[in-house]
Amino acid sequence: MGATLWLLNFLRRNMAQEVYLTRVGYEKLRVSLERLKTTERHKISKAIGEARLLGDISENAEYDAAKDAQAHNEARIAELEAKLAKVRIIENENIPSDKIFIGAIVTLKDLETDEKVQYMMVSPEESDYEENKLSIFSPVGKGLMGHQEGEQVAISVPVGTLRYKILKIERPK
Repeated sequence: MGATLWLLNFLRRNMAQEVYLTRVGYEKLRVSLERLKTTERHKISKAIGEARLLGDISENAEYDAAKDAQAHNEARIAELEAKLAKVRIIENENIPSDKIFIGAIVTLKDLETDEKVQYMMVSPEESDYEENKLSIFSPVGKGLMGHQEGEQVAISVPVGTLRYKILKIERPK
């Protein structure tokens, strides 16, 4: 368990310096940044221009809303540029494949319902519940880190305790 805590602490310290993403996650952020810089900037610029045509901008709600949208868009652009500048693709890392760490695809059996579920362990920037991408810093993610196939784990969450058996650990190909 000490190695797991060490890895979590290492990732927390280094997340400020490096952003760990899968190649797919990196591409999603890059495409999102490009959309914000082109399509969204253009739409917002057009909205500001149209709002200016409505008259006095000092009491123009449309102009204020468009300027707020512009500020929000520019802040998001800056945030994505900063993240992308610090990206480290996890497929290139020498991460053990016999334990659950970032990048692992994990198949679990819920011991209460016998339901099987599969998650990919990812950084917070890439987590997406709908795509079964689980942040390594979420309660369930933390509870799974460092465990091996065949182990049973009990994870405390706000609504109680989840109990899983780890059926399979894979690495993306």
